[in-house]
Amino acid sequence: MVKIKICGITNLEDAKAAVSAGCAALGFVFYKKSPRYIAPKKAQEIIRRLTKRVIKVGVFVNQEERAIKEIAGLCSLDMLQFHGNESQAFCRKFRGYKVIKAFRVKDKINSREILKYKTFAYLFDTFVPSKAGGTGRKFDWKLIERSKINRPVFLSGGLNVKNVKQAIKAAHPQWVDVSSSVEIKPGRKDQPKVRAFIKAARRRPD
Repeated sequence: MVKIKICGITNLEDAKAAVSAGCAALGFVFYKKSPRYIAPKKAQEIIRRLTKRVIKVGVFVNQEERAIKEIAGLCSLDMLQFHGNESQAFCRKFRGYKVIKAFRVKDKINSREILKYKTFAYLFDTFVPSKAGGTGRKFDWKLIERSKINRPVFLSGGLNVKNVKQAIKAAHPQWVDVSSSVEIKPGRKDQPKVRAFIKAARRRPD
């Protein structure tokens, strides 16, 4: 069964609601230009009050190694998601953490270049020139299956309660990652939408 990551968590109420609804991971965005940015100290306070079984993912965009490691230690993160122009060598510097490298898709997936990144998993989101992620726009999900990626895949970009099952059927990802379609506003979740999304993602195919 596909696993669900709810990204852009900024408060304890939303975090607990998402965990109760059945998500496997929560994403905390430490990129200051994002409307879903959360200060590390605040993320630490939230994470301390969550069950250890939920996976805590830190989202970073072109940040320094030292700063990432400090935040990861402070917040007891399990996974690090790199959403910028991080190099293959940079991604190898974080022993003890599972690294997710994000790639923004236009009209094709260059699997030869992507597979040079020996990270735990890859995340595919929609390319929008002015945004690093969280665009709420979708791409051709079938590109993932055609690319023959041999590592865990996080599917992101434009997923919502109406299309998530179709997306899973087209791309066969191990994870789906959602943020904007389950929000009242950036950083504030609509909890009924979170529950509905998770239920839809888990629904058996027709």
